[in-house]
Amino acid sequence: MKDEKILNESSPAKIDGATYASMVVSAANSIHNQKEAINELNVFPVPDGDTGINMSMTMSPAAELADYSGSISECADKVASSLLRAARGNSGVILSLFFRGIAKGFAGKDSVDSVDILKAFDMGVSEAYKAVQHPTEGTILTVMRASVETALEKASNKDYEVDNLFDYMVEVAEHTLEETPEMLPVLKQANVVDAGGAGFVAILEGMRAALKHQPVEALDKTGAPAATAKKANFAEFETFDIEFPYCTECIVTKSEEYLGEGKVEAFHEFVLNAGNSAVFVEDTEIVKVHVHTKDPGSVLSEALRYGSLFTVKVENMQNQHTELIEKEEAAPVKTVRAPEKQYGFVSVTMGEGMKTLFADLGVDSFVLGGQTMNPSAEQLIEAVNETPSEIVYLLPNNSNICLVAEQVAKIVEDKRVIVVPSVSVPQGVAAMMNFSPDETPEENTANMIAALSSVKTLDITFAARDSTFDGQEIKGGQILGLVERKVKYVTDTREECMDMLIDHMGEASFVTLFYGSDVDSDDAERMADHLREKLGDDVEVASVCGGQPLYYYVISVE
Repeated sequence: MKDEKILNESSPAKIDGATYASMVVSAANSIHNQKEAINELNVFPVPDGDTGINMSMTMSPAAELADYSGSISECADKVASSLLRAARGNSGVILSLFFRGIAKGFAGKDSVDSVDILKAFDMGVSEAYKAVQHPTEGTILTVMRASVETALEKASNKDYEVDNLFDYMVEVAEHTLEETPEMLPVLKQANVVDAGGAGFVAILEGMRAALKHQPVEALDKTGAPAATAKKANFAEFETFDIEFPYCTECIVTKSEEYLGEGKVEAFHEFVLNAGNSAVFVEDTEIVKVHVHTKDPGSVLSEALRYGSLFTVKVENMQNQHTELIEKEEAAPVKTVRAPEKQYGFVSVTMGEGMKTLFADLGVDSFVLGGQTMNPSAEQLIEAVNETPSEIVYLLPNNSNICLVAEQVAKIVEDKRVIVVPSVSVPQGVAAMMNFSPDETPEENTANMIAALSSVKTLDITFAARDSTFDGQEIKGGQILGLVERKVKYVTDTREECMDMLIDHMGEASFVTLFYGSDVDSDDAERMADHLREKLGDDVEVASVCGGQPLYYYVISVE
């Protein structure tokens, strides 16, 4: 790295709120443009929530800062609040907390110089580290810390102008990123750098570009500039111009006959003809629909032909128009359902069978999410607020959602939120089965958390990409056996994989196979019979339709 005094007469001595806003927007566009490349750095070949997407979606509210004018203190507060609510996955939470620390450092200031920036960024690093109980070197935290700490050390005896300060931080961040494989053996085995660290470098690059009056533009998949979002002036719009007044949205969990892709073309055609502004997204297990229509009932009735309604939202845009004019300058109103009982539960689930299981155990509200879809903090907050209880237990059921859930518990003010840090569906089920309405909140929390260690989670899925893991070449599509969410076996068939996982079932008394959307009930029962034969009469084996995508089997061992 260079070791020279950094000085540029064209550099701004200070930055104000408008400049900081442009820096954050440019950073968001930078991570958006690089998200797919960052996704490819993910070490593990299992289908999972991708780092690039999570970081990009966390930064996405920055679009609202276009044409911002105001103090840097107010701008930083706005950024911190919106990013924390949009945070997805561990990398997204860490990133949002970094910006929250910056907001604390900029508090009460109209503009800041390079010293102020370094102090605020240092506070951002501290906030990010606080969120991780056992920080691992070689991750986004390392890249973040090194870029700020090194700049702080050099700033003690050198003069920095603002954009040159970012030149140096980017240089240090890039150098640290290249060293991450030496800090984390799993990165070195896969011959990649840390994905989260790469995302942080992209964000610093975007901020620097804005300072140099060359802000990064968001590109679409073709490489062309994406459309820039602008805030509408609702006062200039007449309600009689709304031909299709009902904004209708729903998520449909497909029935068995429509599982897979390309089986709901008739539904797609119906939605396209039902009105305008139609968006139709199909996955193997769900369909997400958005359309402006005159008859929302017909859309929902048609949806029921293809499965069950997971979520529904219908809004009258004519009524909204009047409200938007009146409230355009007002803060958004949050809806909190009044308590009807002491205890309530929110669970993150993926799959109709999983949802039914948790509902039978007493869960009130559900958030669609899991390995391939990490929900945002805002989605979890909405589910908590909709739960009619004084105390809400939140079950993330995924290690990449636990950190987001912990931030939700800190944000929500109208209810007491207790996070039970379940990292899998079997752990979530075990926690729910150890809840008692007659116990105190503290007793229930202790019992539910203790139950997490009473169950072992095994999985059978497939490799989402070609990779090298633990010295072994893995081809996309091969079957993977996971033990406590870590890849243990690579095979060519599910049966072979299950036989290998038997060795990890130990002295099991109960084994439950939650079979996914790509496994039919007959195949699942044959696999259960196979296990019964292998494990003997002393072990009770059950097969349950979980309906989860991508994971053929989620196996609970008790």
